[in-house]
Amino acid sequence: MIDSLRIENFAIIETALINFNSGFTVVTGETGSGKSILLNALSLILGERANFTVIGNKGDKSTVEAELLIKGFELESFFKAHELDYFDRTIVRREILKQGRSRAFINDTPVQLSVLKAFSGQLIHIHSQYNTLELKSADFQLKIVDVLAGTLSDRAEFYERKVMFSEGKKQLLRLKKEFTEVLSQADYNQFQLNELEELNLPLNNFDQIQEALNQAENADDIRVGFGAVVDSFQSEEGINDKLSALKVIVSRKAEFDKNLNDILERINTILIESKDLTSEAEDHLAQVDVDPRRIEELTDLLNRYNRALQKHNKTSQAELVALYDELSESSFQCTQLENDITRLDQELKLTETELLKLANVLHEKRKQAIPGIEAELTRELVDLKLENTILRFDLNQEAEFNAYGNSHLEILFSPNVGVDPVAIHQAASGGELSRVMLALQSVMSSKVKLRTMLFDEIDTGVSGDVAQKMGSMLKKMGGDMQVIAITHLPQVAAKGGQHLKVIKDIEEGETKTIVQELTGDERIEETARLMSGDEINVSALDNARALMK
Repeated sequence: MIDSLRIENFAIIETALINFNSGFTVVTGETGSGKSILLNALSLILGERANFTVIGNKGDKSTVEAELLIKGFELESFFKAHELDYFDRTIVRREILKQGRSRAFINDTPVQLSVLKAFSGQLIHIHSQYNTLELKSADFQLKIVDVLAGTLSDRAEFYERKVMFSEGKKQLLRLKKEFTEVLSQADYNQFQLNELEELNLPLNNFDQIQEALNQAENADDIRVGFGAVVDSFQSEEGINDKLSALKVIVSRKAEFDKNLNDILERINTILIESKDLTSEAEDHLAQVDVDPRRIEELTDLLNRYNRALQKHNKTSQAELVALYDELSESSFQCTQLENDITRLDQELKLTETELLKLANVLHEKRKQAIPGIEAELTRELVDLKLENTILRFDLNQEAEFNAYGNSHLEILFSPNVGVDPVAIHQAASGGELSRVMLALQSVMSSKVKLRTMLFDEIDTGVSGDVAQKMGSMLKKMGGDMQVIAITHLPQVAAKGGQHLKVIKDIEEGETKTIVQELTGDERIEETARLMSGDEINVSALDNARALMK
């Protein structure tokens, strides 16, 4: 509830501190006194956009600050989610600056306007004679039924599931679009991948293959080279024979000279190396194979490799391997996307089945509750002098889901006997709509834990006994919640547990608005003024006292 409202330099309110009681508070004042200013100030607390013309002439900014009592309303999670300090007494402040800027604070922490709106909207609701337009809203009409049928939790569960279902459908569309884009390249990518797979890039070393081809193409020259080595070392009178003969000669003389002995050892080493070299040359000579088919195979493989390099503008085998991995990943992505689409489509079908069950159960609960709701509202409307009114809740089940199930509701209204009911916004007058809305709010206030409801001249267009009934109903609502009513009717004003009067005065050539709490005789006089105008007579005072009993 609103504990207090502080206003500074706002329009013609220089400064005001208004303390509100729980229960039913009435606000009165002459036409043009500034009641709308009070309403506009409170609208800023609700996160409405600022009109910078409201800044008064006593400074460069206007300030509106409300102290709200929020204990027991389970708002701790909201504060945690938005990283705000929680206090049972929470301060909400708006500052409107002449530079064209607006600032919002919750417990002195700056917040976005959307956050303030989400917070205050859970605590305060302003209802004016113009808000009867809400009755045109299908969502609002259905919410009325859910509040009165006790199906708000079912409604919330369906809504959350429906949001998840809708997000899932959007995700499915995104995946399908992505899959279509990937698929458009898939065939070409697969063709390129197949070409690279034929090169067997992970196993083939194309530098070695190039070398093998060079050897195969020059096999004759290579054989001649190895043959020359073998002949030079192995033939008669060749290097090996000469080294062996030399070894015999030197070995006979080595004992006579140390240097000859050293040379003999070196000759032995050379002879061993010579024979090893000859053996190696013979082995290589034996391995040299002139195979035209092998040359053709290697040439074809290298040609395909070089074409791949040129085609993909690559300069090395490593770059082709990287391209191969990329194309493989693209192929995997296509398969993965297809699998994800299949999985998500199956999940959504299951979710849709669950939603249908929830929606059907919710619709049935609403359907069963409607006769009792109609009867309860009819009693309230009789109290408001709408005895012949027909208020019917026409509930039908639809094939498609909406945000809150598959129910479609239309409230039908007939003000007179013999007149068929039609959609309420087409049939009811302004005064009738006001009374219907008040009856709805009254019944709803007894079903759910509401916070603060401000009625802005909802009693417009009514008088006499109807006004008396409306005052009693507002007072009754004040037993379940904080109710603030801006009114011009004495019958309503007399029912308030607290009475605030908005007064416009001229001081030192300046027009100012102040808000004064009335007590005792002041309340009687103000109620009498609402009856008879500025000329208050004894009869009006007596009538005011009678109304306040």
